[in-house]
Amino acid sequence: MSEPQIDPAGNTQQFKAFAQRQEPEAVAPKRSYLVPAIVVIAAVIVVAVVVFLVLQ
Repeated sequence: MSEPQIDPAGNTQQFKAFAQRQEPEAVAPKRSYLVPAIVVIAAVIVVAVVVFLVLQ
């Protein structure tokens, strides 16, 4: 009795379909605090420079 032939392309196609599938929670963008943190730091630096220049 011969062994059944497994189509490697079929497995590859199934893996690609699995890898490209997006879960509902993965689709929702995750909130990033990086941009607001940079804005706050920049504002603090600007205020510090203005205060320094005014007090001189």
